[in-house]
Amino acid sequence: MLRDDIKAATITAMKAGDKERTAALRLIGAKIKDRDIEMRTSSKDVDDDAMVIDVLQKMGKQRRESITMYEEGGRTELAEKEKAELAVIEEYLPQQMSEEDTKAAIEAIKAELGADGMKDMGRVMGELKSRHGAELDMSKASGLVKAALS
Repeated sequence: MLRDDIKAATITAMKAGDKERTAALRLIGAKIKDRDIEMRTSSKDVDDDAMVIDVLQKMGKQRRESITMYEEGGRTELAEKEKAELAVIEEYLPQQMSEEDTKAAIEAIKAELGADGMKDMGRVMGELKSRHGAELDMSKASGLVKAALS
């Protein structure tokens, strides 16, 4: 399980004295615990690995946005810190689909649903997320879906 891998990696990093990696892994663990607490009141049963992947994807997206803002603001030291955290986060994310694979998946879903215009974007995006959510950056996929439907 992904959660156990992250816990084991945290312990390994602590023993190795790698402070930056330990801090990033602890941050991941804290976010997972936060989500666990949120899920206690939810009636939905969610696969644990899917929940952890969702947490990691959100953390990755936040880091990428922060890196962009820091670089635009000339804060390279903060951007480097965010890049290091992003590298640790991405180690635990599934391999992302290539742009060609994403386009092929979009075309298959479009044909299957009979989607032919922008009015069908929500249906196509929903189906794409349910089938390939773990291995797609949905913000990039959104642009590809728009292009395919227009």
